Amino acid sequence: MKITQLFIDFFQSEKIGGVLLICCTALSLVIANSSLGEFYHHFWMSLIAGQSLEYWINDGLMTIFFLLIGLELEREIYQGELSNIKDALLPIFAAIGGMLVPAGIYLYFNFGTQTQSGAGIPMATDIAFALGVLSLLGNKVPTSLKVFLTALAVIDDLGAILVIALFYTKNLIWTNLLISLGIFVVLYSLGKFFKVRNLIPYLIGGIAMWYFMLHSGVHATITGVLLAFAIPYGKGDKTSTSYILQHYLHQPVAFIILPIFALANTAIHMTGSVSEIIRETYSIGIALGLIIGKPIGIFLLSLFAVKIGICKLPNDLNWKVVFGVGFLGGIGFTMSIFITLLAFENVELINHAKLIILLSSLLAGIFGFLYLKAILKQNYTEE
Repeated sequence: MKITQLFIDFFQSEKIGGVLLICCTALSLVIANSSLGEFYHHFWMSLIAGQSLEYWINDGLMTIFFLLIGLELEREIYQGELSNIKDALLPIFAAIGGMLVPAGIYLYFNFGTQTQSGAGIPMATDIAFALGVLSLLGNKVPTSLKVFLTALAVIDDLGAILVIALFYTKNLIWTNLLISLGIFVVLYSLGKFFKVRNLIPYLIGGIAMWYFMLHSGVHATITGVLLAFAIPYGKGDKTSTSYILQHYLHQPVAFIILPIFALANTAIHMTGSVSEIIRETYSIGIALGLIIGKPIGIFLLSLFAVKIGICKLPNDLNWKVVFGVGFLGGIGFTMSIFITLLAFENVELINHAKLIILLSSLLAGIFGFLYLKAILKQNYTEE
């Protein structure tokens, strides 16, 4: 299997970033529940241009994260796992199963209630955390497994972005949306028809596109993915505009943007009884969706796709390993928290949902790590 240097860089930055996210989350929870908790919370709520610091992180900085995801998706389509439709169908079906089953489980417990809008929460997979846990298994992890999980997580994030655009857009202002999309068409034309390779016009146009998207009612982070596909890919080599930007974004996203997001969004002050919180229907939906729904959905739809003959399982993988990867898909964290902020308005509800996401992601990660460690050790011994 041909692996590009860009994929290696992406995998390395995400796995190290995953470890850093764990540290930032733990630190944030400790501070939020210490004597500094009130000051810490107010810091993230500090107003800048009429909006909180947390708001600008979630709507501004995270756009850059989605830009990186978009660039990685573009690379996957042109040169990676998604470049061959036969190979692409396996992670596509896996991602679809990993979104539909958790959402279905959540709706089973919450349909018709005030919390049914949280159905998108357990649909998400955190790339950094998932790859971070996978990397802890060392060199026994087959390359095809790393590629499969990366492609699955990227497609999953694309699905989450579509869910945000379709179901979490409330007051749509068509004028601003059309202006933003018009800027996208201009930027896309610059690369496609006029062969403009300089990054500056794309970055300037991207900022303008983000501004109008922010004021359109559609979540502004969608701009990141659109901009990624406007930036010319070319041959995908080191001189490619897309390659250059993705290369420069790896470390800032992994070591600055995602840690700041984690710090800002896990400043959770524990209130009420945890035993009461976990019995709430939305808590049950999130927990079962991530811990059980993800592995079952990923496994069953992957198996279905292979059995009907539209794709095949890589030679160095087996169904036990695919089921284990499903647990890693249950590490929602970043994207799940992101959707929580859009799904709910009540602050206490948001904080409780965040807590359940953290606990569920932790359990999914532990189950996935222990299960895959046993399976890969068994495969390694047999060989």
